[in-house]
Amino acid sequence: MAFDRNDPAYSAYIRILEAELIPATGCTEPIAIAYGAAKARQALGTLPDRCRVECSGNIIKNVKSVVVPNTGYLRGIEAAAAAGLVAGDPDVELQVISHVSEKDRSAIREYRDSHPIEVVPYPGDKVFYIALTVCSGADSARVVIEDFHTNITRIEKNGTCLFAQAGDCPEGAEGGDGPEYDLLSVERIVDFADHVDLFDVEVVLDRQIQYNTAISQEGLTHPWGARIGQTLLLAQGNDVRVRAKAAAAAGSDARMSGCEMPVVIVSGSGNQGMTTSLPVVEYAKELNASREKLLRALVVSNLITIHQKSSIGRLSAFCGAVSAGCGAAAGIAYLHGDGYDVIAHTVVNTLAILSGMVCDGAKPSCAGKIAMAVEAGLMGYEMYKHGKNQFYSGEGIVKKGVDNTIRTVGRMAREGMRDTDREILDIMTENC
Repeated sequence: MAFDRNDPAYSAYIRILEAELIPATGCTEPIAIAYGAAKARQALGTLPDRCRVECSGNIIKNVKSVVVPNTGYLRGIEAAAAAGLVAGDPDVELQVISHVSEKDRSAIREYRDSHPIEVVPYPGDKVFYIALTVCSGADSARVVIEDFHTNITRIEKNGTCLFAQAGDCPEGAEGGDGPEYDLLSVERIVDFADHVDLFDVEVVLDRQIQYNTAISQEGLTHPWGARIGQTLLLAQGNDVRVRAKAAAAAGSDARMSGCEMPVVIVSGSGNQGMTTSLPVVEYAKELNASREKLLRALVVSNLITIHQKSSIGRLSAFCGAVSAGCGAAAGIAYLHGDGYDVIAHTVVNTLAILSGMVCDGAKPSCAGKIAMAVEAGLMGYEMYKHGKNQFYSGEGIVKKGVDNTIRTVGRMAREGMRDTDREILDIMTENC
């Protein structure tokens, strides 16, 4: 069943790619705090004397250990809020602190050290919640972000509402889990990739290739993080399988440790954006694939990653690198000329192998998890490609049909791992 422009899913898939594949500078959770802080300062009309940041546990988990770019290697919620308040440009959303001068860096550190920035855990059930309250004298402003990194649901000044909307992601904002995402299925994604007019997707995909390849090269050539990408090449050689893992891991090496280069994110995550795309780019080079074939393979890898994450949610105890490694393997299968059958079994095999990997926040070890996720994806692909080996319905969490297995993993991650998430946060915030 060929897609055409009159199919409602055709335009929906285009909109999903345009909404999801956007640039971000820095790990997206601290950047969301910086974005909210910049919007709060804008609403207040001046640099505040004090700030209060209320965050859900998953935000705290993902901000605690990661370096905030353009701050002189500062970490944590206070640094992210100070960066947004002092030097943030709210008009560029997730690139809010992408243009910061050396003078601004000093001012950010000085503000953090000299002004009260209170961090308060959010007591509600929302997984993604950030509320910033800023004050200057008797004046105050408040900004609330819910569900997604750019989804501002309320702006107040001196108790008067300036802007309000429901918590669901509005049309045109970053990401979402609305009705259009219900149109995603693995079979239709592969069909779409076969027939999409590349004119409709090449801008976002070319930008993904350019940005993510650049930060990967930075991680491979400079001493960022734990040097997972470099270690893989030194220890395991230079064949395409190793290069695919190393490329994605190296991008995370740089990004988690404060590199100021932008990435193109997927499902709200730069690590997932790099894991989804860079292994596909490496295999395309190895296979001498045409630009058209690479772009169509990236359509597969991105949409399959997004399909999985739409049932999990932006943040959970489930490591998003698994979904992205699975998507990358699907894209690699497509590069090799394989169709729906092989891609579907690749997805199921990968999820059966690695669905137990937990997320314990953003930090340098994410690069190692990315490498393992890509490895699991390649194993899942090779299992079926060489001998049609597969995992069957009833074996663990595997269900009959790839989309049913994706939904099962989503249920496990979204509902079953809520207590795991809370325990991980408790462990991370214990005094060592």
